[in-house]
Amino acid sequence: MKKKIVRIKDIAEKAQTSKGTVDRVLHNRGRVADDVRERILAIIKELNYEPNFIAQSLKSQRTFNLAVLMPDPGLDSYWVAPKTGFEKAEKELRQYGIYITPFIFNPHEEHSFIAKAQEVTREHPDGLLIAPVFYKQALPFFKEWAELNIPYVLFNTQIEHVAPLCYIGQDSYRSGSLAAKILSFGLQSSGSVLVAHINEDISNSAHLITKENGFRDYFENSERGTAFNIVSKEINYPEGETIDDQLDQILAEFSDLSAVYVTNSRAFEVASYLEKNNITHIKLVGYDLLEPNLNYLNKEIISFLINQNPLGQGYWGIHQLANHLVFKKEIPPIKFLPLDIITRENLDYYLDPQK
Repeated sequence: MKKKIVRIKDIAEKAQTSKGTVDRVLHNRGRVADDVRERILAIIKELNYEPNFIAQSLKSQRTFNLAVLMPDPGLDSYWVAPKTGFEKAEKELRQYGIYITPFIFNPHEEHSFIAKAQEVTREHPDGLLIAPVFYKQALPFFKEWAELNIPYVLFNTQIEHVAPLCYIGQDSYRSGSLAAKILSFGLQSSGSVLVAHINEDISNSAHLITKENGFRDYFENSERGTAFNIVSKEINYPEGETIDDQLDQILAEFSDLSAVYVTNSRAFEVASYLEKNNITHIKLVGYDLLEPNLNYLNKEIISFLINQNPLGQGYWGIHQLANHLVFKKEIPPIKFLPLDIITRENLDYYLDPQK
């Protein structure tokens, strides 16, 4: 049988009181006699009344101003997808009064992040979606936003010892472990394996450190893990230059290099070097469906890509804020997205722009 929708009017009639009195009890405002309040609460429980927050939000025409604090997609193409994701969510949720203001910072300059975070604080949004790529600089802002009762959702980078409304993204440790497992299938009995952090400040990138820990632990705990020499390198170079000289030095130092794990979306940098030097024996795993990565995946110079679903991170981050603010839902503290392994054979399934 179809469940009957319980209205405030039904509760008022059963309690022999007005709809206004029921409304005051539901929202805990105004004065109501204790005996009337208890009677109404008992009827609410008896009838299993569930507030229709969607209808209420449409009726009230209240707006919710959300902020998104994220790196500039023009400076790093990885961030194009999260931007597309939160814009898609805004279109879907506009009817419920959701409006988004982006605050875009330079992902290579700490002071740019700080300035934009300060702007967010001054605007005092109803909620915030943030990619805290500058871990140390973000910490005091988390405390300040908590004091201002601004709920915030983290995406891309999970940070311990802070209390966001939710984290959206991958489990970084298991992501690193998966990368190690994928690579291990194609390796011989021994050799060196490079963990490459390309153009990243590792001391300020908690999620990349966690990825590397997962990667190392997999090899250390595997039966033949001790046969492999895991080497970690931070490879940084100015804009306009290439990675080539540093990779030359690494290969000269580790002539038995058999695999490279790139912890961010820049696997194409290593792939370009391998192609130019006609190196075919080194297995390469990286992240994200960026156009240059896809080019080398199709050529099978990149062996596998792990999809971090950046579009979904932006999309679900906004939806979690809306669920909390508009629909009054209980939000789980973590929403891990799947660890998708992408190959040339299954790539087409992940390129649907509507996905």
